[in-house]
Amino acid sequence: MVMDAVDELEEHWAAEIAALEFAVEDVPPGADAAFDSDVVVDRGVPLGRLFREGLPDIDQPVIVVYRRPIEARALDLDDRADLVFMVVVDLAAEFLGRDVDEIDPPR
Repeated sequence: MVMDAVDELEEHWAAEIAALEFAVEDVPPGADAAFDSDVVVDRGVPLGRLFREGLPDIDQPVIVVYRRPIEARALDLDDRADLVFMVVVDLAAEFLGRDVDEIDPPR
């Protein structure tokens, strides 16, 4: 689902997000991130995070989507795919310094 979201973003933003890596982790680390713009939070639980400086094994910016919190909030597979897309778009917009509606215009 993350790669489907990335594929959709790349239709219009391929060059801009080429420097980004994407990853999935089961759960977020324990650190509080309620007021960090690089984190998408729902009811105090991170759903995804932008690591601007990368991670120990990745030397470029990384968007990490947290699988289990998203699964817990989704009603079904379609809802899960929509939520994953929303998290990826939010964090890509944050990385690019753009408004979410510019990255994914309302339909």
